[in-house]
This record gives sequence, C-alpha cells and structure tokens, in this order.
Amino acid sequence: MNVNFAVTAACVLGLLYFGREVLQPVVAALVLSLALAPLIRAAGRFGLSRMGATFGALGLVVVVFAAAFSVLGANVLALTSELPRYSAEIRAKSKSLQAMTQHPLARLAPQLLEGPPATPNQETSTRPLPVEIHERASTSDAIAKAIGVVSGPLGEIFLVLVLLIFILLDRESLRDRVLRLVGQREVSRTIKGLEDAAEGVSRFFFAQLVLNVTFGVVIGIALWLIGIPHAALWGAICAALRFVPYIGALIAGAAIALFAAAVEPGWMLAAYALVLFLLLELLVAHVVEPRVYGHSVGMSPLAVIVSALFWGAIWGPLGLLLSTPLTLCIVVAGRYIKGLEPISILLAEAPDTNEAQRFHHRALSGDADAILEDARTFLRKSTLARYCDKVLLPGMLLASSDLLVSQEQRLRATVAMVADTLASGHSPSRSRRRRISMLNESIGAHLRHRREERLGRWQGSLDVPARSVILSTAMPGVREEFMSELLVLVFREARLDARSFVLKQDEGNADSAPDAGQLISTVFIAYPVESELPAWAAAVTELRAALPDVPLATIRPHDSLAEELSQVAKHVDLVLQSCEEALAFVAPGRS
Repeated sequence: MNVNFAVTAACVLGLLYFGREVLQPVVAALVLSLALAPLIRAAGRFGLSRMGATFGALGLVVVVFAAAFSVLGANVLALTSELPRYSAEIRAKSKSLQAMTQHPLARLAPQLLEGPPATPNQETSTRPLPVEIHERASTSDAIAKAIGVVSGPLGEIFLVLVLLIFILLDRESLRDRVLRLVGQREVSRTIKGLEDAAEGVSRFFFAQLVLNVTFGVVIGIALWLIGIPHAALWGAICAALRFVPYIGALIAGAAIALFAAAVEPGWMLAAYALVLFLLLELLVAHVVEPRVYGHSVGMSPLAVIVSALFWGAIWGPLGLLLSTPLTLCIVVAGRYIKGLEPISILLAEAPDTNEAQRFHHRALSGDADAILEDARTFLRKSTLARYCDKVLLPGMLLASSDLLVSQEQRLRATVAMVADTLASGHSPSRSRRRRISMLNESIGAHLRHRREERLGRWQGSLDVPARSVILSTAMPGVREEFMSELLVLVFREARLDARSFVLKQDEGNADSAPDAGQLISTVFIAYPVESELPAWAAAVTELRAALPDVPLATIRPHDSLAEELSQVAKHVDLVLQSCEEALAFVAPGRS
C-alpha cells in the first residue's frame, strides 16, 4: 500500500512538473471560471442568455482592467522620465551607506599598500586595442525582438482567455461529463463537492479582491499624504502584489521603501513610508483579514504558506498566484474523495476532531494549560454542566484500557489539575501542580479534601435554611467518587449549596455529625458499575431509610448497559441522563 502510494505520488508530481506547459493555462482558466461564476449568475438575473451573460461578464472585466492599465500606464511613463534622477540618488545613498559601514582601517588599507607609480611599458602602451564591428540592428529586427519578448506572456494570456470562454460556455456539459465519469452512486457526493469547491473559491476571490483593492486605495492615499510621487501607481502595485501570498507584501514594502529613499536626499521619507506600510499591513493581516475571510479559505495559515512554496516551486510565479485556490479545491475534494482525505486533514483550517477528542488528546499529553484555555472559552458561552456533558466526561470515556502506565498517570494528574482549577476559579500555582502530579489515588477524593480544607469538615456551615443542601454521594471507588465531586462542582458553579459524602467509608464520621436530615433537599448517588450493584443497592436502601422524605436521583453514564438501568431504576426515584438535566431538576431557572 505504501509502495503504491509512493509511486502514485511520484507520478502525480512528475505530471505536474513536466506537464506544466499544458496544465498551467488549463488550471488557470478553470480557477478563473470559478471566480467569475457569481458575476455570470448575477448577469443572468437581468434576463441575459448564458452566452450573453458570459461575454458581458468577460467584457466588464476586460474594460475594468483596460481602464486601470491605461491610468497606470500614464504614471509609468511619467516615472520612467524621472528614473535617471532617482537612480543617481540611489547610487549616492548606497555610496554613503558603504562609507558609513566600512571599517576605518579598511579605508586606510589602499593608501598604505599604494606603491610608487609604475613606469609605462613601451610595448604595452603602443599595443593596438582590438576593435569589433557590429552591424546596426535594423528597425525590423528590433520590432521582431520586441515581439518575441512580449509574445510569450501575451500568448499565454490569450490562450487562458480562450480556454476560459469555452469553459464558461460549456460549463454545464463539463459538469455532466464529470458526473457520468464518477458513476451514478457518487453523484450526490460529487455534486456537493463541486458546489463546495466553486463556492469556496468564489468567496475567497471576491473577499481577496475587495480587501486588496481597498488596501491599495488606502496605501495610495497615505503615500500621497506624506509626499510620495506617483502614489496611485504604488497603491496599484501593492494591491496586485498582495495576491501573491506572503511574498508579495514583502516585495511591495521593500519597493516602496526603496523608491521613497530615491525621492529625497534624507532618510526620513523612506522611514515614514516603511513604517506606514508595516502598520497598515499588520493591521490588515492580523485584524481585518481574519474577520473578512472568516472561513472562506478553509485552510490553516501554515497550509497557505506550504501551498505557496509547493506550487511556486513547481509552476513558478503562476503557481504562487494559484496556490491558495488550488489547494482549497484539493482540501474540499478531500472531504468527498477517500484518497485525498489525508491532505484535507493536514491542510484544513480545523482538524476534524470534536471538543471531547481534543480534551482527550491534550490530557494524554499533559497539556493542562491548553485544556484550561479551551474550558474558559467554552464556559464564556455555556455552563459547567454542559462542559461536563459535552467535553469532560466524553473525553475521559475515550481513554482506552490499553494505556501505558505513564499515560494513565499523566491523564489522572491533568484531569485532577483541571477539575481543581475549575473548582477554585483561578489558575493553579506551581506548588499545586507538583502536588497534583504526585496524585496516585482517587481524583474525587482529592477534590473533596481540597474543599474540606477550604470550607471545613462539613464543607460549609450547618446553620443554613431547611431543604437548601444538595447531597452528592457515591460508593468508594475512583469512578464513582469523581462523578460525585463533578456534580458538586456543577451545582456550586450555579450558586447552590452542594456537598459530598462517600457511603460506607464516611459512616464513622456520620455518627458524630449533627442531625442534618432537615437541611437536605435532594440526594444524588453515583451510578454503580455492574460488579458493585448489590452493594450499591444495599447502601441506597440504608440511605433511603435515613432520609425517607428526600428524593433520590442518579445520572446514567453514556457507557452503561440497558440491563443495569432496569435494576438501578428500582432503587431510586429518578434516573437522569446528564449533568444539565440534574441542574435543571434542582434549579430549573439556572440550567
């Protein structure tokens, strides 16, 4: 399988590299057809036929580009007439920089090593210089040379334009051919994939066009305000270069700084221009682009850089321009084509993992800080009960039985630290981290002891109103005690007086406790495992005898069996399905 994959990958890379002369115009036309599709659909809403809408959209694009090039051409001609003055200023500045950076001894070296003037040699002084005579190129040769230089890019542009027209006119037929090629069984998935790819590329190009044009206008106005000549030209250059990922912005900034240095003898204008460009670029890249693009790209920032390097190395400048839309199409295709799924997983904006899976992965690696950051983000919009139901408990349920000892210890310590931090409401200190990292017993017992250290033996005052205390109980055990303490955290986060009690284990302490039966409103008992069901039933019977007027409830875990449920339900008043249901049961207005 690995050999077949390597051979296939090598063949694809070879086809992309050696067939670039044929593939480049075809791929460019396909990508442009996706970008122009919304404009053609908008033109079709005015009653135009497909051919009329296609040529109308293309004509509009050509007119806009022709007008832009005509305006910029005047600026380019004006700039070329001033190039001698600018080049002289650049040479003067480069010489001054060289003199400033050169070591003083290096400047003295030529003078110290200078010897007496050499006497001219008669033979060498009278030796004739070789003379070469070149024919003056005729006007026709100059024109032919110019046409040869221009015909390459113009020919490629014309070829792309012709292919684009045929693709746009025959788009429905091409779509039907692709659907027939994949077969009837995959029609729905293929249609969905084509729609997602077209929509993603269209959104990306539209957002990129609007953002880059706006950036060019703003930077042009800013350069004009600080006194840079031909500011409109430089604004257009910045807008065009920003279509090249990452590298284009660097080239634009360097070109503006170099031109500003050539305008005036000093360095202040160049410094102003460079600082202004950097401020605007950082603002757009880190504030505006994430809000404007949103999920239109669907790729991670690292994937954008890697795709630019890959396509740039294979296809050159055109590959840089097409890198993002091409990779975006591959990422979308990976959602529907099994062979491309690994590429989609590696390059997509967010991995296809839910919050519980991320919790499990980070808990195994001991990354408590990342778990706490995700938890705080989750709790800003939801409750701790929902976090336990959707993230914490499913994440712990993913822990398999074949974990290594070190992984199990790391998982236990990380979960203990997270739960302890959620209980205390602040980040744990280093000393607390060391203490939790040495925990080798029950996480629930640790959380209970921490609460007793803060609130006292009875986990709070006994001078409270009647029926105001919620008691969370459990049989001795790692799983049961943790569930009991987790429920206490959920209730206390909702400003409820919840306390915990371990059955059988705390009976000696219960004998010395004051009569608190009138204080308890509800008792929750942790759901038992199958092997402990008889002992759990006996403990529940004793608990009901001690508190006959208090309702008993339990929360059924996701991994419990239906046979257990029928036996458990006989001993309690209510079987709930989640922490959210438990919170809604005891405090309907706070869930």
